[in-house]
Amino acid sequence: KVTKKNHKGLSGKLRLLMEFLISAVVIGFLVYKQHLSTEIYIPFFKNLIFDLHWFYVPFACLVVVGCANAVNLTDGLDGLAIVPVIISAGTFMLFAYVAGHSEIARYLTIPYVAGAGELTPIAASVVAAGLGFLWFNSYPAQVFMGDIGSLGLGGFLGAMAVLTKNELLLVVLGGVFVAEALSVISQVISFKLTGKRIFRMAPLHHHFELQGMQESKIIVRFWIISILLAVLSLSTLKLR
Repeated sequence: KVTKKNHKGLSGKLRLLMEFLISAVVIGFLVYKQHLSTEIYIPFFKNLIFDLHWFYVPFACLVVVGCANAVNLTDGLDGLAIVPVIISAGTFMLFAYVAGHSEIARYLTIPYVAGAGELTPIAASVVAAGLGFLWFNSYPAQVFMGDIGSLGLGGFLGAMAVLTKNELLLVVLGGVFVAEALSVISQVISFKLTGKRIFRMAPLHHHFELQGMQESKIIVRFWIISILLAVLSLSTLKLR
């Protein structure tokens, strides 16, 4: 903005490239220097495990970058993104605590991750900060998180999924974010291939707006869905 004297900032492609590069460096370091497991665990199944070996780094990068941008796309209505972020961070806080204690992890048949318990206070701080932000971001919003906030929080959730070995569970827990992202992807693909739109507008929350649904109702219903998905995710602790 300063050097080029415009407000456009980074292009979408350059931003996405930088996100993948930064993720690759960090995750590569964790895998090859800190010996982060390259195994992925299938939710709801006890012993269904796949070792991706060196494919794990690009996979984990996709998880982190995908989650970051999905949260960014969700942040379109007052309070819409922050509450699912709070709920997801709170859920990961519990998973981190459990995964960091070998006896509890063994009892619940979930992967033990040495040091994962140290992530618990970090996730708790995100929950607390999110609640403080919601105080001013609830309808009608006085402050907005912007791209920096939404990308950062989404990246945090993706990182928590990777570090606690819940990469695939993130699809369930972050179902609201996934739906928003898929609505944009499917809309773009459909329009380019057929010239027709699937939704009146993407992301998904704007489609509901154009259908005449009140903003506050859309927001609360997305919150309810996030709570239900968090409960379903927590049920995987025993449903294996």
